[in-house]
Amino acid sequence: MRNLSNLVSTLALICLGAATACAPTDDTASSTSSAPAAASECTKDSLSTLTKGSITFGTDQPAYPPWFVDDDPANGKGFESAVAYAVAGKLGYAAEDVKWVRVPFNSAIAPGPKTFDANLNEFSITDERKQAVDFSSPYFNVTQAVVAVKSSPAAGVTTLDGLKGLKLGAQVGTTSYTAAKAIDPGVAVFNNNDDAKAALSNGQIDALVLDLPTAFQVQSELTDGVIVGQLPSGTEKAEQFGIVLDKGSPLTTCVSKAVDALGNDGELFKLQKVWLTGAGNAPVLS
Repeated sequence: MRNLSNLVSTLALICLGAATACAPTDDTASSTSSAPAAASECTKDSLSTLTKGSITFGTDQPAYPPWFVDDDPANGKGFESAVAYAVAGKLGYAAEDVKWVRVPFNSAIAPGPKTFDANLNEFSITDERKQAVDFSSPYFNVTQAVVAVKSSPAAGVTTLDGLKGLKLGAQVGTTSYTAAKAIDPGVAVFNNNDDAKAALSNGQIDALVLDLPTAFQVQSELTDGVIVGQLPSGTEKAEQFGIVLDKGSPLTTCVSKAVDALGNDGELFKLQKVWLTGAGNAPVLS
């Protein structure tokens, strides 16, 4: 999702079960990389991190909720901060073994050696980016969400049926438009989200459909903005977030193994409920 340079770091519903494997396809290593570690070598003592005995995560600055809280990734609060510490734990690192560095979004996915071992910053896994960096297995699947203002009749909706009969809006040519049209065949179409936000603020539409990362951003920009809820996943291939590592990193296999384990034991789902669907942030409409 984060392919818009002006999008603030903000995001979707994890597959409610295990994370789907998404191994890198290009095995060209960077000049500082070695062969991927075997699963049996995924322990603190054997991992080739930047600093022996610790693991360094990167993210952008500022880092926004719900991914991070108080622009402090080291506090373990926020979905991506919590995922980072959970991955570290699976690899045998205690919280005090975790270090953080700040890296601009575009720099993190550019070719070349990294100042981090792994980076979480709502990075969508794409074939193009795989040419420059490695990705872990996905830890997050992006869904569509509905945004309204408190004065809108959509603000109190809790089910999909509750959206029927309301006037929805979406940006033309997006998956959000497809999702909105399935609910409201007469969905209002906008050339960009700024126009859509203006229409929502002016009462021309009752609610706006956006991918969840953008929904968090738009909600923060609107006066009295609220996220009504997430739409159930459709049939299209989900956009997925993965942890970024240096191309050919010896850590990629082990980090992916840790993410998969967190998905399999339900920990990713628990973290999502705490940081993304808890406190009314983004309930799932059904």
